[in-house]
Amino acid sequence: MGALHEGHLALVRAARAENAGVIASIFVNPTQFGPNEDLSAYPRTLDADLTLLEREGVDIVFAPPPSEIYPAGFQTSVEVADVSQGLEGARRPGHFRGVATIVAKLFNLTQPSTAYFGQKDAQQAVVIRRMAADLNFPLEIAILPTMREADGLAMSSRNRYLTPEQRDAAPVVYSALKAAGALYESGERDANKLRAAMIDRLRGEPLAESDYVSIADPLTLIEATGTKDSPVLASLTVKFGTTRLLDNALLPLDLNDRHNISRNLGAV
Repeated sequence: MGALHEGHLALVRAARAENAGVIASIFVNPTQFGPNEDLSAYPRTLDADLTLLEREGVDIVFAPPPSEIYPAGFQTSVEVADVSQGLEGARRPGHFRGVATIVAKLFNLTQPSTAYFGQKDAQQAVVIRRMAADLNFPLEIAILPTMREADGLAMSSRNRYLTPEQRDAAPVVYSALKAAGALYESGERDANKLRAAMIDRLRGEPLAESDYVSIADPLTLIEATGTKDSPVLASLTVKFGTTRLLDNALLPLDLNDRHNISRNLGAV
């Protein structure tokens, strides 16, 4: 959706290295925003984005106006049922319907052989992979690791909303994931104890307001219960004032293995 940062550019570089041509789409999609969300305030930096993409060797940038994507009379949507229901889907009704619809349209309009997404939006990755498989899109979905700042904060266009004090506190989100990861690496497999480790870490930061903390199956996104001796997806969203930050990690922690991430986040 624009307001590009190093996380986006990492996807561009992977696409550039692996393909003869690269198309980047920039579109702030109104149908994935709820009525009380930040559509009007969402950062729009098209000129700066175009400069960055040109430097990275992108061949085509597709940046249509909303009226071209959703012309008068538009009434069709794409909905991916089960994997859209929990986590973000439970808190943002209709969000993944908007995501699936715009991604399906962009796939049809640009006809990619491979589409690149980041792991930071893990549920989105699962939804898109499910949709692409169910609707027989002839392409590969590549999921690349989350890019992070030096202090561990996941790169996000919404980080610019943080005050200096909130920005100093925000790395607690990744610290909570690492707490669960360390417990998992020590041999703990009880989902409730992994969740508790994240919650305890967040409680140590007064500016952090936990929205949800999840330990779920990385394929179905169903919440894990009891003991499960297989990879799980740890994810959480945390509010700092009015800014809501999202992050996740696969346990066991293996954040640099693209193929492991791609296989586990919604492979079908």
